[in-house]
Amino acid sequence: MYISSFILQGTVLNSWKVVWVMLSEDGMEFFKRKTDNAPKGMIPLKGAVLTSPCQDFSKRTFVFKLRTAKNQDHYFQASHLEERESWVKDIKRVITCLQGDRKFTRKSTRRSIRLPDTINLSELYILMRDQEDGVKELKLEKEKRVYNHCFTGGTVVDWLISKDKARNRPEALMLATGLLNEGFLQPAGDLSKEASEGGAESAVLDDPNALYYFALFSCSLFFPQGHRRKNWNVRKFILRDDPAYIHYYDPTKGDENPLGSIHLRGSVITAVEFVPEAKRYDVDGNLFEIITSDDTHYFLQATTPEERKEWIKAIHTVSKTGK
Repeated sequence: MYISSFILQGTVLNSWKVVWVMLSEDGMEFFKRKTDNAPKGMIPLKGAVLTSPCQDFSKRTFVFKLRTAKNQDHYFQASHLEERESWVKDIKRVITCLQGDRKFTRKSTRRSIRLPDTINLSELYILMRDQEDGVKELKLEKEKRVYNHCFTGGTVVDWLISKDKARNRPEALMLATGLLNEGFLQPAGDLSKEASEGGAESAVLDDPNALYYFALFSCSLFFPQGHRRKNWNVRKFILRDDPAYIHYYDPTKGDENPLGSIHLRGSVITAVEFVPEAKRYDVDGNLFEIITSDDTHYFLQATTPEERKEWIKAIHTVSKTGK
């Protein structure tokens, strides 16, 4: 079963709704909630035509279109580029298999590894992020590029062995690969990215030149305060996975208590290029939207396209793996 969340354009009211989608042998079933036993509907893929990227909506990114054999168009918006490309690849394989009367069997785009049932990657990740006893984040320079809050693959391996989480370096690499596959670690730099996307047994390199960073971080974003006033303020956000919340603070004050929070479990996060009310307040560019499980919409603005991409990836990970 291959299931993920998307924003789907409705065919009646021309509106976009959050749905959970499952890819089957002959179609795409979509559910209102991830816990639903029966799908809300199914889009048959036999004879379908896939268009990606789809440019039919100038204000939405990461969209792809499915046109069925009956010429019905269905639009899906993924949360980030990698998710869209992963789905597009597998949907094309299903369509090709149906054309040749063959059965589709999905090979995971994320390498699966066998870890003991006693291994809890979420708990391990929290220990690694401990300020006193965890993996130290450094400012590193490789090939004339500076990477902040990073560490090497060898550092991760050394830490796992020193804390008796692994008996040897191969075992530590297996754990590190599990952390990477589950989104707790992210590759930084060409060397580590090539390894994570390649076919090697270990996606994490025990190499001083292979850099990585934790998926969760904090920084300042623009945030619309309230749903009536529609005014935008700068807020400092801190992302946490246990529990799965993003808390926001006033950066001009030293308060330890947050102004508010957004529950992320089951949320959908996607890049947007336009917010209806934002133009009135000169807010434009690097926007993204969080739609919570209770269908509350939050719009945030990062300072750069790269920062927006990092936030979307990090929040997407927490929404799936956080508690």
